[in-house]
Amino acid sequence: MDTRWKNSFIAWLWAAMFTFGISGILTLFAFGSDYVHRDYFHTPAFQSEIEQFAHYVGMFELNDLTLEEAKRAITVTEEDINEHRFRYGDLNTQITNIKNQYEPQIQQAKATDNQEAADAFTQERDAKIEDITNNFKNDEHVRPKVIKEKEQRIEDYYRERENYRPEFLRYKDSFQYHFKNSATGKVYTNVDRSKDDSAGTFINGKNMLFYQHFSIPTDFLMNNGYGFVGSEEIKDALVSEIKGTFEGRIGVAKSMPQPSWITDAHQNYKQEQLILLAYTVASAGALILFYFLMKKSKAVPAVIENVRPYYNRLPFDSRLVLFLLISIGAVACLMMVTVRFHSINNNPVVFGTVMFIVLAISSIFCGLALLQGRLLAPEFKSWRNIKSQWQKGLWNKAWQSVKESFFNLSVGTQLIAVFALVFGLGLTAAMIMLDPIFLFLFIVLLALLGIPLAVFMVKQVSYFNRIMQKTDELAAGNLGPDLPVTGKSVLAKHAGKINVLKQGMKVSQKEQAKSERLKTELITNVSHDLRTPLTSIITYTELLKTIDLSEDDRKAYLEIIDRKSKRLKMLIEDLFEVSKMASGNIQMAKEKIDLVQLLQQALAEHDNTISTSTLHFRVANPEKPVYAIVDGQKLWRVFDNLIGNILKYSLENSRVYISVKTLDDQALITFKNVSKYELSENLGELFERFKRGDESRHTEGSGLGLAIAKSIVDLHDGSLDIEADGDLFKVSIVLQAEDE
Repeated sequence: MDTRWKNSFIAWLWAAMFTFGISGILTLFAFGSDYVHRDYFHTPAFQSEIEQFAHYVGMFELNDLTLEEAKRAITVTEEDINEHRFRYGDLNTQITNIKNQYEPQIQQAKATDNQEAADAFTQERDAKIEDITNNFKNDEHVRPKVIKEKEQRIEDYYRERENYRPEFLRYKDSFQYHFKNSATGKVYTNVDRSKDDSAGTFINGKNMLFYQHFSIPTDFLMNNGYGFVGSEEIKDALVSEIKGTFEGRIGVAKSMPQPSWITDAHQNYKQEQLILLAYTVASAGALILFYFLMKKSKAVPAVIENVRPYYNRLPFDSRLVLFLLISIGAVACLMMVTVRFHSINNNPVVFGTVMFIVLAISSIFCGLALLQGRLLAPEFKSWRNIKSQWQKGLWNKAWQSVKESFFNLSVGTQLIAVFALVFGLGLTAAMIMLDPIFLFLFIVLLALLGIPLAVFMVKQVSYFNRIMQKTDELAAGNLGPDLPVTGKSVLAKHAGKINVLKQGMKVSQKEQAKSERLKTELITNVSHDLRTPLTSIITYTELLKTIDLSEDDRKAYLEIIDRKSKRLKMLIEDLFEVSKMASGNIQMAKEKIDLVQLLQQALAEHDNTISTSTLHFRVANPEKPVYAIVDGQKLWRVFDNLIGNILKYSLENSRVYISVKTLDDQALITFKNVSKYELSENLGELFERFKRGDESRHTEGSGLGLAIAKSIVDLHDGSLDIEADGDLFKVSIVLQAEDE
């Protein structure tokens, strides 16, 4: 037990030695620049004082014009007259303003039957209007007014100048001065001439502790050291009466009737210089001794090992916060030692007592800070270890809980929380001015809440800027990569919606490009399909006009014209029909129809063509009828078109499969065939108008068949889909089935 107490005492002794050494170094850094001067008279503080006195001498002594003399020096220029005349606008503007000012008062007096008051207001108004009118008629009418205003400003200057006289008299008791006007030779001094016929020669190195040459121009005779007292206009008027410059000296006499604040400051400066030097040397010696003794001492490692098991039980972040708080306390105590150095000459006994107490408290804080630093050092052996320890800490768990709760709040609630936190930090900072003890509370709030809030706000602002930049890119048509969606904040949700919007824009652009391409193809195909039969009709019509044409040729030409005309008619009718269906302007005559029977009728219409073709049809029909509410004529057109396409585009000697079946409450009709032409990857384009499987357009199709078929099925609230597997082409029609 005795050994442990001995080790603890030695450890605190080293802490006190370290604290004393650091306090001396801090004091040197804080005040060393103030005491590097030869004496007090060469410090910036004294230079400021003597220059201030020089300005006061200029104001009260060198500027010896009386108030009446200053008034007589007033001049009135044409510029002054015009400024007064047009101060509130031109003549019409000023008259209008006066009328507008008095008219409500006159009308109110008349409304209350107070004619006397109304007449008084009218008379006062007319007098002002007459006065303003005379201002614009005659300069002599304006001149007295300008003089009166300048006299008032001069009186204000002399009155304001008296506010600085007590300060001037205080300086005057401590400084000796002698100035001479270079133009008039007049001397201004407070040196007692009875001692020396030449007051100027009295202010020299023999009689003065310090003296300085000064040259004061007339421009500075109204300057109090911080700026001109009064207006520039008054300064020019007064200074114009004073000629030349003032050359002279200001000094501090060695022999003063009584001690002054300047001599006291001079003596204190010398004492503080010596004390600071001794304090710095002693503190440096203490630090050097601390370093060598600590290297040999075994007491501190023993204390550390005794404390470590208990200290490591605390979470890492708690240990870190405790270390920071104690370190801040140590720095604050050391700063108190430093700040109090200037009060050493006020009361040495009180100063010494306070310094001892503050150093003792600082030693405790510094000792604890050093001890914790040694205990925490092993935790910082790697960044991975720090991260692992931090994630297990209380602060990280609490922060994750607060962050999740904060993100789930509305934007308004989040804003209120941020404002409340900022207001709390500001209030705590303001309370520091009342009592420094609140500094610790402010630092705790800043570390635990302020800094995380600042980091959070910076990240959110950065995230917001990225969202705005992405929005600008989208507005310019540049899609680019998606925004990262991190967290559950409003900005993260907004970023997700922008990504969805971007994907929609990308799809829209693709659809638009596809639409433009199909539109171009539509125009080309329409032109080609309509022009081909029309060209044939025109050509053979011209041939019929030939005189020596044989009867056989004439019949052949008429047959071609007839066939091409019917072809042209069919194309135009199909085009009108698909347009009517796209617009919904078509009448439907729906009734309950057996789809199997309707399909058989469509196949029967093509029976001859099927028989003469090389295709092998395989039709699978259910045993029972399959009913649906449809327009039989139009749905027959769908079946007819699909069967016609199969006969037209199927590979020779291949099989064709057609089936009708029910699936739940839906009727499914499928058509399968092997295409003789290579199918495009974009099967959906086959639904477009004038789009054909035969890209070379050598067949007789109009290219409107599938578009018409799909429009008819859509009008029945069904669906028509096409699929392809290699050259296998499949069309599926789904309609709502009805019970028998």
